[in-house]
Amino acid sequence: MAKCFNVNADCKRHLHYMVDISDRLEQIKKMVDAGEYFTINRARQYGKTTTLKALEGYLKDGYTVISLDFQMMSYTEFEKEEMFVEALAREIMEAVEGGNAIPQEIREELEAFAAGKARRAILSELFRCLSRWCRQSEKKMVLIVDEVDSASNNQVFLDFLAQLRGYYISRDRKPAFHSVILAGVYDVKNLKRKIDSESGRRMNSPWNIAADFLVEMSFSEKDIQGMLKEYEDDYETGMDISKMAREIHEYTGGYPFLVSRLCKLIDERISCSPGFQGRNSAWTKEGLLEAVNLLLHEKNTLFDSLIGKMDSYPELRESIYSLLFQGQSIMYSPDNDVIDLALMFGFVKTDGASVYVANRIFETRLYNYFLTAPREQESRMYKAATEEKNQFIKAGRLNMRLVLEKFVQHFDDLYGDQGQTFYEEDGRRYFLLYLRPIINGKGNYYIETQTRNRERTDIIIDYGGEQMIVELKVWRGNAYHVRGEKQLLDYLDYYHLDKGYMLSFNFNKNKEIGIREIVLDGRTLVEAVV
Repeated sequence: MAKCFNVNADCKRHLHYMVDISDRLEQIKKMVDAGEYFTINRARQYGKTTTLKALEGYLKDGYTVISLDFQMMSYTEFEKEEMFVEALAREIMEAVEGGNAIPQEIREELEAFAAGKARRAILSELFRCLSRWCRQSEKKMVLIVDEVDSASNNQVFLDFLAQLRGYYISRDRKPAFHSVILAGVYDVKNLKRKIDSESGRRMNSPWNIAADFLVEMSFSEKDIQGMLKEYEDDYETGMDISKMAREIHEYTGGYPFLVSRLCKLIDERISCSPGFQGRNSAWTKEGLLEAVNLLLHEKNTLFDSLIGKMDSYPELRESIYSLLFQGQSIMYSPDNDVIDLALMFGFVKTDGASVYVANRIFETRLYNYFLTAPREQESRMYKAATEEKNQFIKAGRLNMRLVLEKFVQHFDDLYGDQGQTFYEEDGRRYFLLYLRPIINGKGNYYIETQTRNRERTDIIIDYGGEQMIVELKVWRGNAYHVRGEKQLLDYLDYYHLDKGYMLSFNFNKNKEIGIREIVLDGRTLVEAVV
């Protein structure tokens, strides 16, 4: 059976094109060999389950591995200790390969727990049974639990962690699991944000024994190249593997689901769509841009989770809005709960000093989210673009100069008497609000992260296989304007373009609004002032 790109559940080597994760497995094994207890907390669809499934096989020769998935247990089984003990014993017995791996005495005890016939169906008794198993086992024992945060707002889950912690601390006197790995979205080292506020009991730092997990799980360009090479060996499309991997990485930031989803769209949708004659023409920059456009306009579980978190955490929504539209630099602080949330959910990344949106796909999806329901005043700009959108597209090409001309006209009519604060904080929002209905469905845009600040933003627009760069900036005098022109020329060189666009928001009373075209160093710059 032919392989395919997978975006559902875990990847299997014999069925799916996938990144080689053997280096990651070896790094994790070293932590297991050292007897460490640790957590793997990553955002949704980040490859946790695929890694854990592969790790189970990677460790089985040297260890007795108990690999559990708390999603397999119902919510009600976490509500009462007796029910949790029964379910946990049942899952443990089913997880161990071969009946001989469980000593007969231990098996009988576990069966009693699972059947609800144990003399005392409480966690401490079950862990005493597991401790005896660790003593009798020929191999050291490793416990892996996926989706540990499925019901982590229940007290019984905290008690489960407390038992693991207690045996870890006393492992020199009481036999215990050699290593424990807990995986989920929420970091179980800090469960306070998941604990029910009405719960009667609390426990501070129930998992403060966890070692740091520093294994990189996002895909690098090299990782993506390896996956594409395997595909290319099968189909011989003639793609430039190195270039395609670099482009995919630039859009996704290596987020595993996004990488696989783009590849799947190119392979299964773009190669069969009008304008692309099979896989050979689909695995190109044009094919990738079309796949990006499809991805940005689809509903999937990852985007549903992304937007759901924005609605559930207003403070997170406000921070992301400020980062995107107001150019506010968010400094990284490990003590900032909002930043901690954004990092945990995969919205953002940090370089240790500042925080930025994790990838172009997320950024554009979030921009679109904020632009979906414009306020009454903003809806006038959106309506103007919607009514005139047909004049901007000719023969499948976007006339960006005309877009700027019309934007200047409408912006001056509607908001020309606004002050400096308005331009700095809302200018980019109004331009994107105007741009979106014009390119919606056929093109997309993203913001160049390195230039996003209060004074300057570069927007990269993809339409019909073409890229256009529009620099937005606040007017700071002619010298600053000249520097902006030089910076725009540098970006044109980087993207191999001979035309660029500049939109300046000028709050001087004697400003001259309008548009002009100049030629610098052989490149054409179209400059607009509002």
